Amino acid sequence: MHTIDVDQTNFDSAVIQASSNTPVVVDFWAPWCGPCRALGPMLEKLAAEYDGRFVLAKINSDENPELAARYGVRGIPNVKAFVAGEVVDEFSGALPESAVRQFIASIIPSPADELRLQALAAYRNDNDVDAALTLLDRAGELDPDSEEIKVDRAGLLVAASRLAEARAVLATLSPLTQMDDSVKELTARIELAEGAAGAASENALVKRIEANEGDLDARMQLAHVYVARKEYRKALEHLLGIVERDRKFGDDAARKTMLKVFELLGGQGELVSEFRKRLARTMN
Repeated sequence: MHTIDVDQTNFDSAVIQASSNTPVVVDFWAPWCGPCRALGPMLEKLAAEYDGRFVLAKINSDENPELAARYGVRGIPNVKAFVAGEVVDEFSGALPESAVRQFIASIIPSPADELRLQALAAYRNDNDVDAALTLLDRAGELDPDSEEIKVDRAGLLVAASRLAEARAVLATLSPLTQMDDSVKELTARIELAEGAAGAASENALVKRIEANEGDLDARMQLAHVYVARKEYRKALEHLLGIVERDRKFGDDAARKTMLKVFELLGGQGELVSEFRKRLARTMN
């Protein structure tokens, strides 16, 4: 069924949740609205024609004023496209069919995008990296210039600890894409994972530090171990301890590693804020 009636009781399930799998086009209308009577049947025809590539959800704005107010509907017909629970595009008034078709086409995933979404679902639901990479390979064949596909591939390779391959993929990205926060985070994950791969065991490193608190190499290795285990506070404490003892150790490696951890954590949050301030105080 490609067209459904939606109200306050089923909006979250029929629109917000459902749009994570398939785009949902919401038509706010009312029985007394003349343009609505022209646009509604056109949208229903397109929903049937697209055969499930999007769902049309019809909302009587007179009977559901809370939903209309929630999404700022001031005039009808008002059409909003939802993807992953968010409004990604909209229009008001009765447009000609050619314009409505263009609107629909803009929110429908391309065949490459559909394969990309399937790949991410395969990893998210089944933790199947190989299946996900195979799907991304097929997506890349359809759209070889897609940087999103390349970033997704690098992310999966990092998750599979195939770090050299991930680095090679990131190296093919444009300079602008390499500046994106998600790519910076991936680069930080690769560098920190490489550091953890060469570290000794936690017990051995702790014993070295207990025997000699000035063993900065042991502290650095232990910080990488903690990052790999997502024990970021412990890692940052050791890294800050190195900066306090010897700023120049390893060509300023501790401070640089702290910055990588900040990138890994998205550059924000209480932990990042706390250690940015502590690092700044130490540097002064």
